[in-house]
Amino acid sequence: MHELSPPGRQQKKDWTLTSAAFDALLKWLDEDVNSDGRRYLEIRRRLVAYFDRKNCQAPAELADETFNRVARRLEEEGAIETETPAKYCYIVARFVFMEYLRAQDKDEEVRQTLLRQSHDTYEDQDAGKIRERMLDCLDRCMGQLDSAQRELIVKYYFGKEKIKIQNRRTLAAELDITVNALSIRACRIRDKLEACVKQCIDLDQN
Repeated sequence: MHELSPPGRQQKKDWTLTSAAFDALLKWLDEDVNSDGRRYLEIRRRLVAYFDRKNCQAPAELADETFNRVARRLEEEGAIETETPAKYCYIVARFVFMEYLRAQDKDEEVRQTLLRQSHDTYEDQDAGKIRERMLDCLDRCMGQLDSAQRELIVKYYFGKEKIKIQNRRTLAAELDITVNALSIRACRIRDKLEACVKQCIDLDQN
């Protein structure tokens, strides 16, 4: 029995990394030479270092996500013979990194939108300092939202013009509500964030 335990992260709603899938991953990484998990730990260390060099938040979680995707393909196809285990893991890691960047872009667009909407309240103050405080407060306030609210507000404001409109239609369909109802939900979350940011800035100033 392996002393290691699977990371336990879920890649998609319909698939979870099981002990059997994790054992298969360990065996594949070892290339039929039992390393007692050392090969897994070494590649994981390198993946964590890769994501850390890219200035990613939670690089260990991204490394585990990489292994999850590899394990899922192993489970679905039985084998991966196109590349060596290490090289294939790094290929998957690059895809995980690109998805991470897209998610960061979404967060940044939401932040900029909310900042523009809140800026008039403090336009008479030093622009650089108030912007820095607003960014810090907005990050804190976004962190206070539950996952469903945060996902909704990020998707609602992501994109420009036609892309944004289509994204909102898609999101409304996913939630099984009208676009108007979606707009109301997003407005309530935005108002909540703006009030939270204002209170946060006011507290910092006192």
